[in-house]
Amino acid sequence: MLRKVQPNKVRAHGGRFAIVASRYNARYVDAMLAAARRELKWAGAKTIQIVRVPGAYEIPVVAKRLARLSSIARSATEDHASLSAIICLGVILRGETVHAAHIGEAVSRALMQIQLEYEIPVVHEVLLLENEGQARARCLNPRHNRGAEAAQTAMAMAHVMEKLRG
Repeated sequence: MLRKVQPNKVRAHGGRFAIVASRYNARYVDAMLAAARRELKWAGAKTIQIVRVPGAYEIPVVAKRLARLSSIARSATEDHASLSAIICLGVILRGETVHAAHIGEAVSRALMQIQLEYEIPVVHEVLLLENEGQARARCLNPRHNRGAEAAQTAMAMAHVMEKLRG
């Protein structure tokens, strides 16, 4: 069941966010990207860095590079250059083979490992969907746009991590 995206209650408080977005299935990913960007800007994000990659499978390597660079900046007392969170956006549509499932599973495992290794929120919104109808409902419908939800999650997690650094 789709959950309606709630109005944003979390503020970005000048945070720095990166969005890694796939070019594959661009119609859907672009809509999520626009919604995520809009949500972050509205909430007062200081920086929104966008990195586009060919497909979902390429998202983790870029997310890892961003996390590593952010970790270096944080440890070099350049906290102003570290990221608050990384948002990963992509759409994988199942086909007649298991290829999509393999891609989705590999991406999920990699993104989880990155956030654990670098202690930075990595918001996983690389959707593995059955068909274009599901993609339209989750990416093109403003009431259920997963890009907006991903941005809200990124801001909430950035706030949690900031409190823990405290």
